[in-house]
Amino acid sequence: MSRVAKNPVAIPAKVEVVLNAGNISVSGPLGKLTHPLTGVVKLAREGETITFVAENDSQHSRAMSGTLRALVANMVHGVSQGFSRKLTLVGVGYKAQAQGTTLNLELGYSHPINHKMPEGVTVQTPTQTEVLLTGVDKQVIGQVAAQIRSYRAPEPYKGKGVRYSDEVVIIKETKKK
Repeated sequence: MSRVAKNPVAIPAKVEVVLNAGNISVSGPLGKLTHPLTGVVKLAREGETITFVAENDSQHSRAMSGTLRALVANMVHGVSQGFSRKLTLVGVGYKAQAQGTTLNLELGYSHPINHKMPEGVTVQTPTQTEVLLTGVDKQVIGQVAAQIRSYRAPEPYKGKGVRYSDEVVIIKETKKK
């Protein structure tokens, strides 16, 4: 059995979990998330916790029990507290501005970049060089952050580009004569 799946997921007071035959839905103060279930993992609700047990002794079933436990734990955390990801723009003239559900970026190209946010993701720009993404779905927040970072990834010689706030860019030494 997966070591991750051995730990049950605690359900906070304001969160509701509904187990159906084909999916699990979690709703809380920040929103609602659903995820389809496969037949290789058994879910059981015991009071204010959810436990995960592999259906059989196959490697796939054991692996999916840990994966499903992590996904459900992220869903519970997302609808109760939410997730956020912070990006930093490093470079002369690099700017970001949030306008509703659109993020306008100026990253040194000859044209501005307008990135439309998917549903469930809010964007804020506390300063011109910081972007803060918030939402309830951890996977969507990470995907949007990766897409924004891909417009101008940090380069290794000066470190210019869009980077995660906790990312460390190792600067290479330039070529010597």
